Amino acid sequence: MRFVTFARAGADRVGVLDGEQVHALPAGVALIDLIDDPDRLREAGEDALRRSSEVHAFDGLTLRAPIPAPPTVRDFMTFERHIAGVLKMRGPDATVSEQWYAAPAFYFTNPYAVRGASEDVRIPPGCELFDLELEVAAVIGRGGRDIPIAEAESHIAGYVLFNDWSARDLQFAEMQVQLGPAKGKDSAITIGPVLVTPDELAPRRAGNAFDLGMSASINDVQIGTDNWANMAFSYAQMIAYASRGTEVRSGDILGSGTCGGGCLAELWGRNGLAAHPPLRAGDVVTISVELLGSQRIRVLPSIEAAEEPGAFRANLTNHG
Repeated sequence: MRFVTFARAGADRVGVLDGEQVHALPAGVALIDLIDDPDRLREAGEDALRRSSEVHAFDGLTLRAPIPAPPTVRDFMTFERHIAGVLKMRGPDATVSEQWYAAPAFYFTNPYAVRGASEDVRIPPGCELFDLELEVAAVIGRGGRDIPIAEAESHIAGYVLFNDWSARDLQFAEMQVQLGPAKGKDSAITIGPVLVTPDELAPRRAGNAFDLGMSASINDVQIGTDNWANMAFSYAQMIAYASRGTEVRSGDILGSGTCGGGCLAELWGRNGLAAHPPLRAGDVVTISVELLGSQRIRVLPSIEAAEEPGAFRANLTNHG
């Protein structure tokens, strides 16, 4: 099934997408209340398809993220081609670290930055190298701790299209202090339009994911394509690693990391900064994955920051 969350009369509503129509679930129901039990989720969807008296045209809805307020958002790096390309920004001889192959690395990003597929995205303050990132995320249904790889896929409620917008200049500068990205990944994460349950994708199973095409475009000009099956790690590995010594909870989002050709930083790494300008106000970014749908997002201008960047410099006058 394909589930959506949409805005209606000042509240979030959940519905099931059937063709081009959305059959609404009862008011007050949120997806996060259903996804920890696949049978309950399916029954709620089937009941809406049979009985719902509230049906809307999909194209007319204001879409929220399917899980508008996830407890956590982890973003992994599972596409080798993307990693290898971005590393070329350090120099033509840069190669993927052996450590990358040892385990599915991730960082925690900002759940407050989650946006729906109907929402425009604003360039962050101080950013001159704004970028998109085409990814697919798994949504945790049933939570758990120390989940074995062999059981991990049973904890997935569904998959969502995921765009991890990135302020590359801020990201590259702050990562020089040997921590993960912070303000460079803090502005927006677009999720949706739909949450697709695993059974819908099962016939296309291939490699570590699914044999489904992925594409990214800026102003209707394609910048890259990949296949979702090209992930070097599986979602089962990602979930098992994320839950090792801790827990994942219902509604947690686990992003795949950018696919090959799914961002400008990879183009810059392979072909130089002149290969494509960074995103500017007025640009329209479109990302798509077969069976998961598309996002078409307009980029808005930055709002001037309250503080200049220099205001955050360390003050060492009283430290000798």
